[in-house]
Amino acid sequence: MFLAAVSDANATFKTFDIFMILFTILIFIGVVRLLTARQKNKFAIAFGLVSLAVFLYSDYAMITGWFK
Repeated sequence: MFLAAVSDANATFKTFDIFMILFTILIFIGVVRLLTARQKNKFAIAFGLVSLAVFLYSDYAMITGWFK
């Protein structure tokens, strides 16, 4: 029982990490579609870029945490 708790504490990969990467890809696709649209919505583009930056930074922090 104690060894199982110790091995879980050292595990760095979580199932939620997959969802974070999928959400980042989804936001990227949305930003690309907004940028290529004929009618530009500046607010949506800015919101998408800020969201993409936040998710990319959190993905970077998450992936560097895997290798510690």
